[in-house]
Amino acid sequence: MSTPMNPAGSLGGQQRILSFAIKDKTALYASFMPFIRNGGLFIPTTKRYQLGDEIFLLLQLMEEPDRIPVAGKVIWVTPPGAEGNRAVGVGVQFSEQDKGVARRKIEEYLVGALSSERPTHTM
Repeated sequence: MSTPMNPAGSLGGQQRILSFAIKDKTALYASFMPFIRNGGLFIPTTKRYQLGDEIFLLLQLMEEPDRIPVAGKVIWVTPPGAEGNRAVGVGVQFSEQDKGVARRKIEEYLVGALSSERPTHTM
């Protein structure tokens, strides 16, 4: 079962490929959304996405040699000019397809930091 790719599409429900690299724990903490079912990441981007867009994320964490492929969908959009000088980007909820691989890997890097009160890009 394959879904046609449309990297230039902007209609809700389109599947698009997005590469994202996180090089340090501070950036990972600021982007991770543990409160979302299956986990998720806030991806700073100026590309336009709509709620429901399917995302195929190629995620590179820290110094990992391989990227982690993660299917997900846009569940959050922070547009330019959002109040509070929030970073522009999208929140991507991880799909159940990866069986929690990406979430577990992120949580391994963030052991002890997830209960912190430091601000993030999300909540």
